[in-house]
Amino acid sequence: MSGLEFKNPNVQALRRLLADRSERHTTGFFVIEGPVAAAEAVRAGVRCMTQFVPVGSDAAIEGAGQRVELSEGVLERVGSTKRPQPPLTVAALPQHDVEAVLATASFVLVLDQVSDPGNLGTIMRSAEAAGADAIVLTPGSVDPYNPKVVRSSASAIFHVPVVEASFEVVGRAGLTLVGTSSHSFPGRTVRSYTETDLTGRLALVMGNEAAGLPDEWTDDIGPVGRWVTIPHAGRSESLNVAMAATVLVFEAARQRA
Repeated sequence: MSGLEFKNPNVQALRRLLADRSERHTTGFFVIEGPVAAAEAVRAGVRCMTQFVPVGSDAAIEGAGQRVELSEGVLERVGSTKRPQPPLTVAALPQHDVEAVLATASFVLVLDQVSDPGNLGTIMRSAEAAGADAIVLTPGSVDPYNPKVVRSSASAIFHVPVVEASFEVVGRAGLTLVGTSSHSFPGRTVRSYTETDLTGRLALVMGNEAAGLPDEWTDDIGPVGRWVTIPHAGRSESLNVAMAATVLVFEAARQRA
């Protein structure tokens, strides 16, 4: 996509990229909101095309593409937050070879149909901090370039490859899939995460917020080879998926150190 160009940089195009997943993936562009994220994207080598700023503003970031001025009040009407910070930067979607990413990875986080943008962004942030090599989203997951995901990732999305792949593709790469479970199921051997080996070529699998991983997956059925849980006291049946992922990736990082 080296020849990709953001043509006709106007407010309507910017609005569509912020609001519409299909627009982002059809055109090959997404939007980065705010100066800190735009500067980090430039440092990470993300190809930034155009930055929209209020008329007369000095908020443009060096290296973040051509500057387009917006009339007074337009930024507030277009941005995805109540008080958007300029610039709103249009960037090319990063392109990753899925098989190449997985072939070289030793520590991967797999998210099965995670649907909440804030959860995904938080998980990205934790995964980067814990040293994960990649994040895999199964089909049906939230768009990783949704504006809320990009914001809540705190720029982690620019530093950890995020790819879409099936469990079969992850397994073919030679990674051991370790599933996470809030409690035991018949036919499923579940061990505490602190008593489970999380070293080696690992793919740690987190399930959907509401459903988790399929109940029918047992020790003998499904792509997961081992199961871990986070023991906890109190009335709650399970942790939020982002909280659970954070606990688990840092335990994996501790063991792998």
